[in-house]
Amino acid sequence: MKRLLLFIAIPLAFASCQKDKKESSELKTVDFQSKTFEKKTTLPCKGDLCAEVKITVPEASAVPVVADSINKKIFNTVRGIVYFGEKPYNGKTYEDIMTSFINSYEELKKEFPDETLGWEAKIDAKVDYTSDKVLNIKLHHYTYTGGAHGYEGNRSLLFNPETGKELTRKDFLKDEAGFKALAEKEFRKKYKIPAGAINATGLMFENEVFELPQSIFFTPKGLLLYYNTYEIASYADGPKELLLPYDQLKDHLLIK
Repeated sequence: MKRLLLFIAIPLAFASCQKDKKESSELKTVDFQSKTFEKKTTLPCKGDLCAEVKITVPEASAVPVVADSINKKIFNTVRGIVYFGEKPYNGKTYEDIMTSFINSYEELKKEFPDETLGWEAKIDAKVDYTSDKVLNIKLHHYTYTGGAHGYEGNRSLLFNPETGKELTRKDFLKDEAGFKALAEKEFRKKYKIPAGAINATGLMFENEVFELPQSIFFTPKGLLLYYNTYEIASYADGPKELLLPYDQLKDHLLIK
């Protein structure tokens, strides 16, 4: 009888263990829901001469600690883009940010009623790449608060999907110096830059030294190095990008 109970207990324990593993795996899954926030000035608008903000972001849920970390980083990135003046607003919510942006416009409009330019701020963020080790959110943004043209660009936000912790280059590159050397070689090849001064063809790398971009994207085909407008070139030259296939990065990547 004892032997029979033992044989029954083993499969039950195994099933329980498998269930715990499954539940543990499910708990680590982060879900996202796209959220859109919009606000427009209450002042009379004449055609496009208005002020409006539209923010679309993926909101993480399911795992509180992980979701909070990701959502906080997305929010702080947006706050660092949608503002007018010397420093970002102190808002705690997207509504706060939008209200401050619109208020800045309305205050300026009251001071200069004949000003004929409208303001605009648009954020469109989405989950662009996922794997067991990497969660990549792409944030496209455009702002205009007067002048000859607005500013448009892309930001890459990288996270560990299990912890929600933001990934740094050290988290996914084995040897940043070696990776940088490879990137410079391929960058020069793509943009036909001869050996020697890297700014010889009109680029604006600081101190004539090649640097990796602020934004690196994980894609199904490889790592995309994305230089936003003004980062290394003039507005007229626009953004620069370089795709490095994964098969070239076997000796450089820790994760993908």
